[in-house]
Formats: sequence, structure tokens, C-alpha cells
Amino acid sequence: MGDRIIDKSAPPDDGAVRHWIGPEAFEHWAGLRNWIDEFYPGVFAPDWLYGGKNRGWSLRYKKTKAFCTLVPEYRLFSAVVVMGGAERAKFEERRYVWRSQLVKLYDEAKTYIDGKWLTVAISSADDLHDVMELLTMKRPPPSRR
Repeated sequence: MGDRIIDKSAPPDDGAVRHWIGPEAFEHWAGLRNWIDEFYPGVFAPDWLYGGKNRGWSLRYKKTKAFCTLVPEYRLFSAVVVMGGAERAKFEERRYVWRSQLVKLYDEAKTYIDGKWLTVAISSADDLHDVMELLTMKRPPPSRR
């Protein structure tokens, strides 16, 4: 984990996030946020959470269950996707379709009572695509009319 935004006086705005994670990572950050808004319109109200001076700020997407949490870190950002039993079964069904880096991350992730917590550092378009695929598998987008 990289250094986090820890100033608890106020949640970071886009300018603060861009400054912290850098312009390249911010493109992926904005891309993922825009994708969620487009494919899950009106489903989530992103919520900034302050996890203390060690964890800093993170942006959670949740309806009744957690969808994902975006974590701005110094010069990068990560997406945390919690995979319960049903999601893990779906992941295993497609095990040989996923990129090897993601399978390795999945295999090495600790399994807790509520599922596997996958923390995917997003530093490329491929990483971003992996997260979008994981999220689509976790919760298929509502059908668009």
C-alpha cells in the first residue's frame, strides 16, 4: 500500500485526488468512476470514508452490499473488490480467462468471513479492464432501455 491522503479536515475533491495520485492514474480513476456512473446509473451514491491516519480516505460504492472501494495512494490508486462465495464461484468458473496477474492476486488474497478482499492496483488500461470485468461479474449492470 502506498501513502494515503490523511488530512481528515475534509474529503478530497477531484483536484486533490489528481494532485496526489498523478495525472496518469487520475485518468484511470476518472475512467472507472465514469464507467460506474454510465453502467450503473443512479445505483450508487459514492461515499468518502476516513479510515484514520493509517488508511486515510477512500471512496466507497455501495448499495446494500459493497460494490467496490477506490483508494487514492501516492502516485497510484487501487480498487478494492470484496468477493463473497457466489463471486468466488463465478471467478473460479472463469479462472483460465482472467489475466495471470489477476489470478495470482486472487489466489494470494486472504479469505475473510465476508469474502476475499481483492486490492487491485490500477496502473494500466489492462488493470482497469480487469476491475471492470470483476465488477460486472459481481453485479451485472441493470439493463438499459
